[in-house]
Amino acid sequence: MNKRLVIIPTYNECENITDIIDAVFSLPLDFHLLVIDDNSPDGTPQLVKDLQKTYPNLFLEVRLKKNGLGTAYIHGFKWALEKGYEKIFQMDADFSHNPKDLVEMDKAFLTDGADVVIGSRYLTGVNVVNWPMKRVLMSWGASKYVKLITGLEIEDTTAGFVAYRKEVLEKIDLNRIKFIGYAFQIEMKYKAYHLGFNVKEIPIIFTDRTRGKSKMSSKIITEAVFGVIRMRFRKMIGKL
Repeated sequence: MNKRLVIIPTYNECENITDIIDAVFSLPLDFHLLVIDDNSPDGTPQLVKDLQKTYPNLFLEVRLKKNGLGTAYIHGFKWALEKGYEKIFQMDADFSHNPKDLVEMDKAFLTDGADVVIGSRYLTGVNVVNWPMKRVLMSWGASKYVKLITGLEIEDTTAGFVAYRKEVLEKIDLNRIKFIGYAFQIEMKYKAYHLGFNVKEIPIIFTDRTRGKSKMSSKIITEAVFGVIRMRFRKMIGKL
């Protein structure tokens, strides 16, 4: 059994999915890959199915409808644990996360004794490419806001490029994860941190998508802003 699984959630990523899959399987380490697609009408699932003929370690789960990023990852985490994977990586399909950084993230498990590895945009300044200044300030400010409210000792609290040892996902009650959008990323880090796991950040360069459409919305941002306050309150009353 391979120890490493990369999870990529997709919705209408036909412009990127073939290239990102090729990139992951071209890495010098042996990664398996699970695509979780929310029944994309643009043909993304069929492209993945076609590539399964080339890559035997490429897996596909198609859900009935678009149901949020967080629930897609929870689906993938449970699938990974059932299959016995030891290190589980999550990343976007649009190359905003560089697949080559998966190798450095894997290395951090060994060299730093990490339980959770975060590909951080803000560990060494602001390492973001192709975002308008308004978007940069919003993202950077959101991470600082979360850090202030929650007390997390993490610079990029909203990062979506993350890797977990299986023990972390086994210890977190995945059925009790509350958030499905942007705040999902925060909640997973918050719970892992307060369960005493070693959370390590490594610097990455985040490059905004050049193909396809962003899935960010005002509803997702609102969930994150108010969600961290609810998380902090639940922690204070012992119901995290």
